[in-house]
Amino acid sequence: MVRRLDLPPQGFALDDAYAADSMEAVASLPHESVHLFLSDIPYGIGAEAWDVLHRNTNSAYLGSSPAQKKAGALFKHRGKPINGWSEADKAIPREYYDWCMTWAPAWLAALKPGGSAIVFAGRRLSHRCIAALEDVGFSFKDMLAWERRRAPHRAQRLSAVYERRQDAASASKWEGWRLGNLQPTFEPVLWFQKPYRTGGTIADNVLQHEVGAFNQTGFERYNGTAENRLAKADTSEPLGLHPTQKPTRVLESLIELTTLPGQLVVDPFCGSGSTLVAARNLRRRYLGFDSDPQYIETTRQRLADGP
Repeated sequence: MVRRLDLPPQGFALDDAYAADSMEAVASLPHESVHLFLSDIPYGIGAEAWDVLHRNTNSAYLGSSPAQKKAGALFKHRGKPINGWSEADKAIPREYYDWCMTWAPAWLAALKPGGSAIVFAGRRLSHRCIAALEDVGFSFKDMLAWERRRAPHRAQRLSAVYERRQDAASASKWEGWRLGNLQPTFEPVLWFQKPYRTGGTIADNVLQHEVGAFNQTGFERYNGTAENRLAKADTSEPLGLHPTQKPTRVLESLIELTTLPGQLVVDPFCGSGSTLVAARNLRRRYLGFDSDPQYIETTRQRLADGP
C-alpha cells in the first residue's frame, strides 16, 4: 500500500483533476512531494487563444492562410506575422521565456531531488523553455524526439502567390519553392531533472527518494530501443478531445521511464487528461490542473470510464 501524501488543507485530493490556475495549484503542493511532472505545456505559437502568451497585437495573429485552410490542418490559426517582423513580433520568444519563469520555480520546489520534469514543447520556442528552467535551477537532461503519427504539411506554394498576382514569370521562376516550414514530423520533448543534493551520489539519491535513475527496460517495451526518441504510437485511440492531445501510449512510455508504481505524477496543464489516464493505467498516483472547466469534465469522464 502506497502512503497517501499529506496535502495541505487548501490542497487537492490525489487521483483527480481540478479547474484551477496551474501556477497557484502547484505552489500549494507540499515541498518535494512530486516524483514526476509530465505535461504538454502551451507552446506559445498561437494554436488557440490560450496559447497566446505574449502581448503582441499584430492583427494577422490567429488568422489563417489559404494553405492552412486547404490542408485542413490541426492548427487552423496563424502563429506568425505576414508583413514582416515588428519589434513586438521579435519580443515573442523573450515573453515566452518570461511566462515559463512564472511556473518553473514552483515545479522545482514541489519536485523530489532527482525527480524529473518532462514537457512537450514547440520547436520554435523550446530553447526559451530550456533556458528558463535552467535559470531556476533545473538540469537539462536530454531532448527526446516524438515522431508524430499525423504531420500535416502547411507550407504554401510560392508560385501560387504569384499566380494570384497574375505574375506568370515569377510563378515560373519560383516553381517548387514554398513559404513556411518543412513537414513537422517530430516534436521536441524536453527532459529536466531536479539536481540531487551534494554530499552523495545519484545512486544514493535513488535509495533515499526513489527517483533519479531511468528504467531502460520499461522504456524499451514501448519504443523497442533505448534511443532518445518516442516512436509513433500504433494505436486506435481516438484523438481530437483537445487540439494538442497526445497519444496515451507515448505518455505511458515517459512515466515508465522515470517512476515506480505508486509514485505521484502531476500535469499542471492537463487538457483532456491523457497524462492522468496514462498514470492511472500504470498504477501511479496522479493530479492534474487546467484552467478550462470543460476539459476537466472531459478528463474526469475519461478517468471514470476506466482502462
